[in-house]
Amino acid sequence: MNEACAHCERRRRLLGSLSARLDYRARDPERFWRLLELADSELIDAIGGRRREELHRAYMESSAGTDNANASIDTLCRHSRGYPPGLQSNALAPHALAVRGAGARLAGMLREKVVAIVGTRRATDYGMETARALARDLAVSGVTVASGLSEGIATAAHAGALEAGRPTLTVLASGLDRAAPASCRALCNRIVESGCAISEAPATLPSHYWAMLAGSRTLALLAGLTIVVEAEDRPSELACAHVTQALGKPVAAVPGRLTSSASRGTNLLLMGGAHLIRDSRDALDLLHGAGANTALDPEPEHESEPEIEVDPRLRTVLDRVGAGEDTLPRLMGHDNGTDGLMLALVELELRGLLLRGDGGRYVVGAGARAVQPSRRQRDHRGRPRRKSVPHAHRHR
Repeated sequence: MNEACAHCERRRRLLGSLSARLDYRARDPERFWRLLELADSELIDAIGGRRREELHRAYMESSAGTDNANASIDTLCRHSRGYPPGLQSNALAPHALAVRGAGARLAGMLREKVVAIVGTRRATDYGMETARALARDLAVSGVTVASGLSEGIATAAHAGALEAGRPTLTVLASGLDRAAPASCRALCNRIVESGCAISEAPATLPSHYWAMLAGSRTLALLAGLTIVVEAEDRPSELACAHVTQALGKPVAAVPGRLTSSASRGTNLLLMGGAHLIRDSRDALDLLHGAGANTALDPEPEHESEPEIEVDPRLRTVLDRVGAGEDTLPRLMGHDNGTDGLMLALVELELRGLLLRGDGGRYVVGAGARAVQPSRRQRDHRGRPRRKSVPHAHRHR
């Protein structure tokens, strides 16, 4: 179904014809955002160079029909009733959007709170597991999870929401007929079974840098909160966060290791005043106000995980992995009982408390948050025992 007017369709085709020039201008995001706010003729004059007259003539002669031959793709524009209300009043918003998964479904997803979970394509195991768990818990709480379509954090965010059986929204850096990267096409097909994929690029346009940057701005406009899980200190990886800040919306970040390049961007955001995110409750507090998330807890079948009790031996191994001893040689270097260590690792993996990442590294699973101290470490009320305080240090 095509609800886009002739002017907005021409705009989509114009962007496609200017892709090489837009890629060059997108190296300076601030200038690029200003270009996207220009009217069509002004945009041609700004970046057309020696081809200005040719581009103006081709624009005027372009037909008014849609470039979408795919009947499963809906096209919406600023002048159609189905266009997302949150985009209509902003000059930076895309003139037209192509939607796989139906415009009506997109409208339903946007009626819920939207959280954009974004980050680097070169994510660590820690970042992937954090993004997956965060997206899963937010989706169960009724939040619409949104991200781009790429490897790394975006893939983990979509996977977490789908794992919870909830729809997710993805914004492509290519046309919908040529979902890119190719490695994520199967994921895109899974997303549109229950959720939506959107793009402002012409249907057959391959992936472009400008479209990726433009998709980040669309995510920022749609989301009520942007969470950066892992990101390097690069304009492309922080684009969504920077646009969100410019719009006056909350930006949050997950802290990472100081020595990891994948956390430089997120740590810089935190230094600049971004909210710190530890889990989905922190995100829900930002969306609804502190304490409001008690009314938005997951449904009974998805309520907070039951308390998992492990003995001190397993708890010690979990703590060591969480502290950075995430490979077998590191763990064995401080453990004289190799057989006991191996048994503990196998048991933790079988219980889902440890996961195996790239290079054989261990990652603490999301379920480990529910691990409780053993009975010998609890008091008669079931709460963790406090360590005894020597008399010499007690307050009198």
